Amino acid sequence: MRILIFGATGLLGKDLMQVWRDDDIVTGLGSRDADIRDASQVTAAVERAAPDWIVLSAAYTDVDGCETNSKLAFAVNRDGAINVAKAAKAQGSRLLFVSTDYVFDGKGTAPYETDHPRAPLGVYGQSKAQAEEALLKILPDVCIARTSWLFGKHGKCFPDTILKLAATRKEIEVVTDQRGCPTYSVDLARALAALCHADAKGIVHVTNRGDCSWFEFAQEILKQAASETIVRPTTSDKFVRPAPRPAYSVLSGKSLERYGIKTERWQRAVTQYLSAKTNRL
Repeated sequence: MRILIFGATGLLGKDLMQVWRDDDIVTGLGSRDADIRDASQVTAAVERAAPDWIVLSAAYTDVDGCETNSKLAFAVNRDGAINVAKAAKAQGSRLLFVSTDYVFDGKGTAPYETDHPRAPLGVYGQSKAQAEEALLKILPDVCIARTSWLFGKHGKCFPDTILKLAATRKEIEVVTDQRGCPTYSVDLARALAALCHADAKGIVHVTNRGDCSWFEFAQEILKQAASETIVRPTTSDKFVRPAPRPAYSVLSGKSLERYGIKTERWQRAVTQYLSAKTNRL
């Protein structure tokens, strides 16, 4: 297949480039190569690559930054996605759009299915939710892959932050009242590639298997890293931030299983992340 990846220089994008390296032709573009806010740049890039599939992983993902710069958030996450979808339609290319658990309000108590109503709390989730709705109208056969709690070796992420804190502190505090599904960027990249090969359509939830709180996530990271730093439980009201976080954003894996795709459990993903991080040093 001919693959075009927007966001190829990001945390996920770099792993996508590795996963697809054995395919016929893979073109990876960062924001310096093509600004998705500029429709003419997007159209030119798509025409040059003439892809079978476009994977849109480019996004403004600074959740707190989105609250203070909503104009940029909607320009990139919604309008940029629309530009890519229109170019894909004109070229006759399929599109896979990477979305987020933040399209939900976190008031649920059971894993979210793909047809659960969108109810984003903040600007980041609103920009991605509006993008989903627009893309489904422009390209009815679009594949929207929602993921959550992404971590990987190619960028800033929760495990990296925890390890850095543990290197200088004997104790750290992590919230217990937010629950979700950690997702390793390598596992996500592999699943997205598999979805394209499976000619996937509609909304699919893609995470590592299992769920936990941020507190439990931190405990597992430090346990596997053989750190002596102690993790203390706390609550979100002790860490006031610009953007609201969904308290419960566990995504059901049924939609992914229907394609015969199975990811690792999140604890195993932590093991692989730590191994990759060590080998990179």
